[in-house]
Amino acid sequence: MIKTVLLVVVAAIALLLIVAATRPDTFRVERSTTIAAPAERLFPLINDLRSFNTWNPYARKDPAMKAEYSGPQAGPGAVFNFQGNKEVGKGRISITGSSAPSSVTMQLDMWEPFEGHNEVNFTLVPDGAGTRVTWAMHGPSAFITKLMGLFFNMDQMIGKDFEAGLANLKQLAEKA
Repeated sequence: MIKTVLLVVVAAIALLLIVAATRPDTFRVERSTTIAAPAERLFPLINDLRSFNTWNPYARKDPAMKAEYSGPQAGPGAVFNFQGNKEVGKGRISITGSSAPSSVTMQLDMWEPFEGHNEVNFTLVPDGAGTRVTWAMHGPSAFITKLMGLFFNMDQMIGKDFEAGLANLKQLAEKA
């Protein structure tokens, strides 16, 4: 009896690992909203990491987070190193490209709670009297990420943070 149960458990674990291994090698999370403000007003709130962190939901998750800015105030080369609670983790975000007032590209390097190296893109497109802002992140899916994805919907988990951030940006930009 114990031998049968052990065999079933080993087979279930093996099946789980095989299914995880067949998941995609990359991921992408994307959310958009329309904000009643011109791209020229929104762009500096993204392209300057200090301004970015006034509405960034991850910065709000740990007000006591250790933060260090380096490089230029805004644009390519601007860097934000952070170390926060378990919801924030430890990492670095740097602006790698920007084209006023339509796009900002960032590199997000995480070391805790899991290592990850992802590209973050913000695009701003005129939409009627406002601007359609899209926040996207994509990168490789390590095996542990694939395995976790069997139990947690990563798109929903990260996506809800992007939605909260875009709502914060909308509130900030529309009251200005």
